[in-house]
Amino acid sequence: MTLTHDDWLHRAKTFVPPRHHLIDGAEEPGHGATFPVVSPRDGRVLTEAADAGPAEVDAAVAAARRAFDHGPWPRLAPADRGRALIRLAGLLDTHRDDLALAVTLEMGKPIADAHGIELRAVINTFRWYGELAGKLTDESPHTAPDALALVTREPAGVVGAVVPWNFPLTLAGWKIAPALAAGCTVVLKPSENSPLSALLLGRLALEAGLPPGVLNVVNGEGPVAGRALGLHPDVDVLAFTGSTAVGRHFLRYAADSNLKRVWLELGGKSPNIVLPDAPDLDRAAATAAWGIFFNQGEMCTAPSRLLVHTSVAEQVTEAVVRRARELRVGDPLDPATEMGALVGASHLDRVLGHIGAAHDDGARLRTGGSRTLADTGGSYLEPTVFDQVAPDSRLAREEVFGPVLAVLPFDDLDEAVALANDTEYGLAAGLWTSDLSTAHRVSRALKAGTVWVNCYEEGDLTVPFGGMKQSGNGRDKSAHALEKYTELKTTWIQL
Repeated sequence: MTLTHDDWLHRAKTFVPPRHHLIDGAEEPGHGATFPVVSPRDGRVLTEAADAGPAEVDAAVAAARRAFDHGPWPRLAPADRGRALIRLAGLLDTHRDDLALAVTLEMGKPIADAHGIELRAVINTFRWYGELAGKLTDESPHTAPDALALVTREPAGVVGAVVPWNFPLTLAGWKIAPALAAGCTVVLKPSENSPLSALLLGRLALEAGLPPGVLNVVNGEGPVAGRALGLHPDVDVLAFTGSTAVGRHFLRYAADSNLKRVWLELGGKSPNIVLPDAPDLDRAAATAAWGIFFNQGEMCTAPSRLLVHTSVAEQVTEAVVRRARELRVGDPLDPATEMGALVGASHLDRVLGHIGAAHDDGARLRTGGSRTLADTGGSYLEPTVFDQVAPDSRLAREEVFGPVLAVLPFDDLDEAVALANDTEYGLAAGLWTSDLSTAHRVSRALKAGTVWVNCYEEGDLTVPFGGMKQSGNGRDKSAHALEKYTELKTTWIQL
C-alpha cells in the first residue's frame, strides 16, 4: 500500500457509499425505510442505507430459492463455479483500495489493517475455495458384490449468512465462499454498522458472473431482518457469527420454523498462558499486547485473559503495559495508526462500562482506561491493562470486545489449565512454553477450538476455525466448512 494519509482523506471525501439492497441481481431501495450508517472515525453519517423489513428479506430469499431450484448455479460443473469465485477474488484485488476504505470508514479499522489484512484474507478465501471447488470427490464404499453404493454431497439449498461488523468482509467470505463453491445460493445480511463493504462485494459478485439471485445482500437490523431470515421456511441453512446471546435466538428461530440447520461462531474469553520456560518472554508479551489491541480488541478470539506464572508475571505485565503506552491510537485513515476507533458510541460506552466494573471489583488499572481523542467526534479508547484481576470477577468472565486486558497470575500448570477452562466459552487459547510434552498435554487439556503454541492468531485456510461450549458449533475455513453447506445422500443400487 503506497497511499498516504492525505490520499486516503481525499478518497474519503469523494467516496460514494452504496445504499440499496442487492436482490436478484438488481439494486433495490425496498419499502423506503432507511437507517444512518455512522463512521466511528468522526461520528459523521456516511449514508442513509435502505432498511430491510420482512418483505425485503422475503424477496431476497425468493430470489435465492428460484436461483437454486431453477437456475444454473447448482447445476454448473464445480470447476465452473470455482472459476467464477476466482474471478471474484481477482475483482476484489482490483478494487482493494475502495473496499478497504469502506471497511475503515464504516467500522473504524486502521486502513493499513483493512488493506493489508482484511482484504488479503477475503481475496485469499474466495480464491482458495474457487480452486477447491473442482477437486472434491464423492464416495463409493466397498460393499457386497451384488450392489453398488454411492455417497454423494449435494448442495444444501438456500443459505442465510448473518455476519458481524468487526471483520465485515473476511467473515462474510468465510461463509459465502464455501456455500457458493458447494452450489448453494446465499442471502447475506451484514451488520447494520457495516453494510457498505458487503454491498460492494455483492456488486463485484455480479461482475464476476454469478447469476442473479445467487448472492443477495440485504441491510437491516438483527431483530427485524436477522429474525426474518432465521424464521424463513425457505432458508435451509443459517450461518451466523456474533454474540452468544443472539446465537440462542437463531436456534429458537430454527425450532419455530423449519428446523433449518444453524451454524454458530460465537463469543470468546480466550486465555493466553505464559509459562516461565517460554522461548522468548519479550516476544510472548509483545504478542499478547498485539493480540488484545489488534482491531481495537474487537475480536471473538482476542486473548483477553493473560494467564502468567507468578515468577514472571510482573516482567511480562510491565512489557505489555509499555507496549500499550507506545501504541499509536489515531485516525484510522492514517497508515501510521496502529489502533483506530471502536465501532460506535454505544459500543464505546459498553466497553467503558466493563472498565468501571473492573474498578468496582478491585482490579488494578496499570494503564489506559479512558476515552481519548473525543474532540474528533469519534469513538476512541486508550489501550487498557488491568492486573490483580479476580478469577470470578466480571472482567475475567465476560466478553468485553474491546482493547481491555485482564492479567491473572497462577502458581502451577494445573492451576493455569483450570483457570483457562473456567469459562463458558471455548473458542481459542494460547500457550507459551519450550517443553514439547507440556505443549501437547496442555493443548489437549484446553477446551478450545484452536490452540496456538508460541504464537497467536496464526494459520491459513487449510485449517478449520470454530468453537466449543458456548462459543458455537461447526467450522469455518478449510475443506471442513463445506460440510455445513452440503447434504450427504446415499444411493444403493442392487445389481
